[in-house]
Parts: sequence; structure tokens; C-alpha cells
Amino acid sequence: MNRAKILLVEDDEKLAQLVKQYLENANFVVKVEGNGANAIPLVSQFHPDLIILDIMLPGKDGLSICKEIRPTFLGPILMLTARNEDFDQVLGLEFGADDYVIKPAEPRVLLARIKALLRRTSFLSKQPSEHITFGSLSIDTSSRQVILSGEKIPLSTHEFDLLHIIASNPGNILSRDYLFTKLYNREYDGLDRTMDVRVSQLRKKLNDNPEDAFRIKTIWGKGYLFVADAW
Repeated sequence: MNRAKILLVEDDEKLAQLVKQYLENANFVVKVEGNGANAIPLVSQFHPDLIILDIMLPGKDGLSICKEIRPTFLGPILMLTARNEDFDQVLGLEFGADDYVIKPAEPRVLLARIKALLRRTSFLSKQPSEHITFGSLSIDTSSRQVILSGEKIPLSTHEFDLLHIIASNPGNILSRDYLFTKLYNREYDGLDRTMDVRVSQLRKKLNDNPEDAFRIKTIWGKGYLFVADAW
């Protein structure tokens, strides 16, 4: 059985080696890079299944790396941030990250997040190929591609998963709690802004103005609604 490969971009050598050893003990193949400037070429050389990016890096910061590789890297991206601030978290999600962990992260918490991300990607890849079409919108679950009006729309792992979930339930109001649990396999704590950012980004990429959304509607106090005939 092939072991999943993880690229860890972290300049704190002690932390990087600790995480590397912990993940290798969990049967992952881990490659560590301490300089952000070297991370992008490594993606095409190492072909990781998942990338862990520290935000503060020498050479090139993690947010810039995430933004640059997201259009071509289809696997999950997990951000590490030492600052418990919405600024880093929101920017990471806007640039294409799938999840984030606040440093110092407990290795078992990091491992749980990694397994959840890889499990969902693996689960979807093993499902029968499904082609969902609403007007000019086409969603292919096999290739994980989204086409809108003939143009391919680059989405992060969780952006695609979110779209797939709501498009599979047209006309149904899906609560934030439900979507959060489906995407992250953990309960919504009532404070996390991840889902709001994710929906906002998805609307922008699908040309659905967040201030006047008509394709993915916000039903205040209840959740989100995918409008089938708006495409």
C-alpha cells in the first residue's frame, strides 16, 4: 500500500523534525523544506498528496506560496500560523488553503487534521464518477473540475467539496453547522469564520456577487441555499 506523501514547509528546524518524526511514525512519507523560495519547485518534484505551509518563512512567505501553487495543485493545503488572528486565517483561506492550525500545534491535533483532509479527498476519488450540470455550470467529481460558461474554475479542495455538497442538494437550506461538519469532520464551535469565508470565495469564483448573491443564497439564521435555475 502506497504511503501518502506530505511536504512540510517550516523554518523552525526543531519543530519541523518533531512533526516529521511524528508523521513518519504514523506511516506518512515526509519531506521538509525550510526556505519558502524552494517550496514551489519541490511541489512538482516531490508530488505531495498534502502540503503543510508555515506562514512566516524566509525566501517566500506561506501565503504567497499557497496563492501561487493553488491553481495547479489539487491536493489539500494546511496552513500553520503562530498568530491567533483572523487576518492570517482568512487570508489563507482566500488564497486557497483548506484548513489551518494555530502554533504551537499538538502533533496529535495536526495528525487528526491531516487524516481528515486526506480521508475526504480519498473518499471522493473512490466514489462513482458523477457529472452535475445546472445550465452553464458543470461539476465533474471524477476529475474534480468545475466549468462555468465554458471556463474552467480553479477551486481549492474544500471549495470544490463545498460546491459539490450544496449542488447535490438544490433547493434545500443547508445550515452552517451541517456544512462545517461535512467538510471538516468536527463540530462547529459557533465562532469559526471558515465557512463564511469559504462561501464568500466560492461566490466570487462563480461570478455570484457576495453582496447580491442569487446563485448561492444566504438564508439568514438558517444557512445557505443553492438555486438550481440561476445558472
